[in-house]
Amino acid sequence: MRELDFGPSIRGGGSVVFRLWAPLQDVVRLDVKARDCVEMARREDGWHECEVADVLPGSRYSFILSDGLAVPDPASRFQPHDVHEASEVVDLTSYRWTADDWHGRPWEEIVLYELHIGTFTEEGTFLAAIDRLDHLRELGITAIQIMPVSDFPGRWGWGYDGVLPYAPDSSYGRPEELQKLVDEAHRRGLAVILDVVYNHFGPDGNYQAEYAPLFTDHHQTPWGNGINYDGEKSRPIREFVIQNAIYWITRFRLDGLRLDAVHAIQDDSDGHILAELARRVRSAVVERHVHLIVENENNDSDLLVRDSDGRASIFTAQWNDDIHHVLHSAATGEAFGYYADYAGDPQKIGRALAEGFVYQGEFMPFHGEPRGKSASGLPPTAFISFIQNHDQIGNRAGGDRKIASLPDDVLKAIAAIYLLAPQVPMLFMGEEWRAGEPFPYFCDFNDDLNEKVTVGRRNELSRLPGFDTEDLPHPTAESTFRSAKIDWSMLSAPSSISWLSFYKRLLKARQEHVIPRLRRISKSGTFRTLSDDALSVEWRVSDSEKLKLLCNLNDKSVFLGDVGQEPTFFSTGSLTSGVLTPWSVLWSIGQ
Repeated sequence: MRELDFGPSIRGGGSVVFRLWAPLQDVVRLDVKARDCVEMARREDGWHECEVADVLPGSRYSFILSDGLAVPDPASRFQPHDVHEASEVVDLTSYRWTADDWHGRPWEEIVLYELHIGTFTEEGTFLAAIDRLDHLRELGITAIQIMPVSDFPGRWGWGYDGVLPYAPDSSYGRPEELQKLVDEAHRRGLAVILDVVYNHFGPDGNYQAEYAPLFTDHHQTPWGNGINYDGEKSRPIREFVIQNAIYWITRFRLDGLRLDAVHAIQDDSDGHILAELARRVRSAVVERHVHLIVENENNDSDLLVRDSDGRASIFTAQWNDDIHHVLHSAATGEAFGYYADYAGDPQKIGRALAEGFVYQGEFMPFHGEPRGKSASGLPPTAFISFIQNHDQIGNRAGGDRKIASLPDDVLKAIAAIYLLAPQVPMLFMGEEWRAGEPFPYFCDFNDDLNEKVTVGRRNELSRLPGFDTEDLPHPTAESTFRSAKIDWSMLSAPSSISWLSFYKRLLKARQEHVIPRLRRISKSGTFRTLSDDALSVEWRVSDSEKLKLLCNLNDKSVFLGDVGQEPTFFSTGSLTSGVLTPWSVLWSIGQ
């Protein structure tokens, strides 16, 4: 396994090589606890390095800068006492893997389940999550997608303000316990994908700018100066991030990564860091399937291109907010904020289902400018669809699951569409039994930052759907965090059992009828609007076969006349004598 440049390297005989890239420091000392500080050797390229004998795993260490400031290792493998304290030497090779025959799952088989470790269980740990893996397997899930775990400041948080990207947050458990979670998932046939953040660092606990040119004013982001991916001395910064991606895939045997908000990753160099990262991650692991996902508000289809064999050249798929927005607005009637650009238009529902992006270069009023690029030629599996995720719930005032409160027939229709469409579906934790727990934004900074976050969030998100600033839960309160914890006892309620059964039937139908055809659906589909709210969508499987959807997303029946319809493999509602009943969804295989 390739040695990484960043973080301690455990050598034979009990010695450890410590290194820090600190070109802005002439002198850096190493402080291994219970020993005298050692001055590290400085190289011309800005690296400071030293080898120390008889250092055991579990030893704590810090770097002392020339002004006396003690800082953790930016590539720390573990922070037992949060982001400001000493780092711990961890031997990640000591874990004994049991699922050695695991080679991953092809992308066509993936059914994602997004979860937040801290709220997925009452304990909120890696080990506690293992106890729920059998539930996910029996449901029909084939991959879990974990919200960011890189060490963030405080006792709780969404994870997108991490500052030490190599260290799993200690509130969730030790690194070896994350390895065990991945191992146990693989033993059950579940892939594991991790959400990572390379567009910014959190506001508290990131010391790298004290000793390295981490940021540049050449680029601006919503969080301030951009990360220096393309300026002077940017190569080690690029390596820090690229090797971090490789680290998660190799040391923890993860099956893929989801890169947060890549539209905010700015790089004017000849080779964009996103393309280099994707290429090097894929080349680092060739013996098993590795999937790379992006969140990209710009709908940049260039990141999703396929080669002549239909394989992803850069990124495997994108979270598709467009399909969420059209289904959400159709189901709820909400037309506020960005939903106004999607509401009341079956053409947009059809385009999202058939082609992926609704906006492919057209002007989008909410953004005040054109958005997106053509998705022509991309297969449906280049898009990930969902009706719940952490953003779309958490960016509402109370973090409420609006769609879970809908009438049964409405919610069943929406679920039947996205779980059986040829895009790759993603559930959010608890969705399968219609969990009602909110998922509000929560964090735990120092007092000054807590106040700034509260005010800033109220100002920034006031124009988003469902956001009433008077009803905003305090994001730094423990009660806000605890309100998001999934109540697994509700799974035994009769209504929960009924919904879980419905979701199992949907995913069983996907397994039997949709997944075997996905590799042959290599192009966009086609759609027709049949009325103001009824439409049909078709995807070509072969010369003699199509996957077909007929739906009416309205509370009124629609007369379609003499419409031929093949036998369905899944349906809600009905088509009888040419009348398509309210909230009907009919899936079939035909010519």
